[in-house]
Order: sequence, then structure tokens, then C-alpha cells
Amino acid sequence: MLQGKRALITAGASGIGKVIAETFEKAGARIAVADVDEAGLTSCPDHWLKARLDVSDEASVTAFFKRVEDAFGGLDILCANAGIAGPTATVENVALEDWRRCVSVNLEGAFLFSKHATPMMKRQKAGVILLTSSTAGLYGFPNRAPYASAKWAINGLMKTLAMELGPFGIRANSICPGSVYGDRMERVMEKEAQLKGTTRDAIHDGYALGTSMRSFVWPEDVANMALFLASDQARLVSGQIIAVDGHTENPDPKV
Repeated sequence: MLQGKRALITAGASGIGKVIAETFEKAGARIAVADVDEAGLTSCPDHWLKARLDVSDEASVTAFFKRVEDAFGGLDILCANAGIAGPTATVENVALEDWRRCVSVNLEGAFLFSKHATPMMKRQKAGVILLTSSTAGLYGFPNRAPYASAKWAINGLMKTLAMELGPFGIRANSICPGSVYGDRMERVMEKEAQLKGTTRDAIHDGYALGTSMRSFVWPEDVANMALFLASDQARLVSGQIIAVDGHTENPDPKV
């Protein structure tokens, strides 16, 4: 499906990002990944183009795109997937520094990678930009104000990219994962359990019961959606916010 395509995935050394990268490679793509996790990058295949960087640092992003240009000669697919959970706290207890860091990584990272991918894609009059939002970007999310705000903003960025870049043959879409199994979600559930004075298992079960399908999501579910959206099978799918969440009915179920 992606034979010969050149793909860049942020936060591509672990979790959802790594599964996307592996899925794209199996479909025939060449892979570049950026991540802050040095150990994770070490675990990635040696033939991947890799960079350890902070996605909100434009100088580092610029330097990595120069490497991508030199190695690949262009870029066909960008998955701006990097994000952090941010603080778990009621809004009056969120420190401004923590707010800014959460918004910077989640939103500014997506902006910077989109900004630098755009000239490469315009040059070839084709490309796909996939932004990882969240079901938090579709609903309010109590105790996670910075994260929810950043993810809502990502959807606005995506809509604007789709409108600006469509005339150049470039598509943009957002993927909104629900609760995805993995180390990051485990940390989120532990923090929420502490805040609410309950257990991790109670939080887990509440999240699952808050969806129509009573289920968590696996990283492979998100990667499969990304593969479809990146492929020519989705050639007229642009400007869309697509949830992979088992249909969220209640984003904050009581436990």
C-alpha cells in the first residue's frame, strides 16, 4: 500500500508511534522517526533514519528535516504523533509552566513538523499529513485541561492544513485514539486513581465502560487507521477527524 513512500513519524520509537512506523514499513515505506527517548531509538532498526529531539525545538526540527531531505530526497507522509499527557489536576491546581509544556509538545510539535514538511510536499504536489489528536479533542476532559485544550487545537490546525494544502494535492486528517493500552496509559490511570482516591483497575474499567464497545484500543488499531489514511485508498479523505475509540459515550465515567 505504501511501496516506495517516505514516512516520518514523531514519537516513533515506542508506543503508538513505533507500531505505526512498523506497520508503514511492512507496507513498503521508508521510515524516519524522531523521539526524545534515546533508549527507544536504540531499539529501533538501524536502517531507520533516527533523531533524538524535542519536537517543540524548531532548530532541532529544522536540522532533522535537512537530514530527511538528504537521505530521502523528499517526504510523502508525516505522522505528527508526539505528545505528552500533561498534569492530572483540577484547573486551579495546574501550574502555568506545566500548561505551557503540555501545549508546546502536543500542539507546537505538530505545527513545527507540519510547517517543515509542507514545502517538501508542495514541491512534489502530493503528500499526507496525519496529526494524532485524541478523544480528549472531541470532548471536555476533567482534570486534564492542558491536554484536552491542545488536542482540540490540533483538530483546528488539521482543518486549516487541509484547506491550505488541498490545492497542492496534500491531504490532512486527524486521528483521535481513545484509551490505548501501553505504558503511557498506565501512568495516566495511576495518576487519575490517586486524584480520585480509587484504584487503577477501577479507572480502567470506567474508561472501557464509557465506550459503546466496552473496550480499550490497541496500538495496532490506530496504526491500521493511519495506514489507510496514508494510502491511495483514502485519496479523497481530507479534513476529517476520525476516532478510533470504540465510540466514546462518556469521557469521564464515574468510578
